[in-house]
Amino acid sequence: MHAALAILPNFLLILVGFVLSRRFDYGRGFWEGLEKLVYYVLFPALLFRSLATAQIDLAKTGAVVGAAVAFTAAGMVLALPARRLFGLEPRLAASCFQCAFRFNTYVGLAVAGSLYGNAGLALAALVMGVMIPIVNIAAVAMLASGSGRGVAAELARNPLLLSTVAGFLWNALGLPLPAFADQTLNLLAQTALPAGLLSVGAALRVERGHEHGPVSAHAYWLSIKLLVLPLLAWGLARLFGFAPIETAILVLAAALPTASSAYILAVRMGGTGDPVATQITLGTLLSMVTIPAWIAWLEMAR
Repeated sequence: MHAALAILPNFLLILVGFVLSRRFDYGRGFWEGLEKLVYYVLFPALLFRSLATAQIDLAKTGAVVGAAVAFTAAGMVLALPARRLFGLEPRLAASCFQCAFRFNTYVGLAVAGSLYGNAGLALAALVMGVMIPIVNIAAVAMLASGSGRGVAAELARNPLLLSTVAGFLWNALGLPLPAFADQTLNLLAQTALPAGLLSVGAALRVERGHEHGPVSAHAYWLSIKLLVLPLLAWGLARLFGFAPIETAILVLAAALPTASSAYILAVRMGGTGDPVATQITLGTLLSMVTIPAWIAWLEMAR
């Protein structure tokens, strides 16, 4: 119950963003500008500062990262049969393939920070930072129908990946972070979480129509993302004897809904964006129940 109450403000901000985007005439340009600010400035500042100033023990965190890679790969494998299982059109199957394993970094870091403070935030930033290129490569490769063209360029300009690598290198080299730089990054980081959650809420929408795929297919992808992967993450944590905070961050990373960027990628690469938007919206709304449930269950299982 305590964990659910600690997470609640984050999900309330998502709902506030949804209401603001529908009830007030800010215009789509306002929300697009906010999304770009969060994506290119605020969250990179948060990721860099969290990793640059964290105490990282590679011997311990390496196993956690490896487990995250393992459950992510499992999500990809489980997503592959969807096209044949549900008789999906190839473009739709390729577009929604990513919905089984891509994750919303904004929600993940917000929840990790709320529950576990700076230590949890740094570990979550490291785990998600390693997973970002993996999920992007898989999503781009599937949408590119195996050509692989554009994967390197997609990663090279991903600000979340670049800031993660920069922060980790800064930490590994033992470089001090000047006080003025630390304070500036901290101000940006404090803004990142609420702005990111508001933009997530503003992007929520459900598309209807037969061309968006059967309900059973959407239920299949959602079940993988919100139920199967967290269970796998918990099993891996038990297998390797992770500490409570490591277990919680691993399960949280697995339980996150699909990122809004999945829709952008599908549209940009000639896929079908509407069913992806539906997956993102339903997954985000359902995660308001499933994430607190997973965290509460972990607390009881200790």
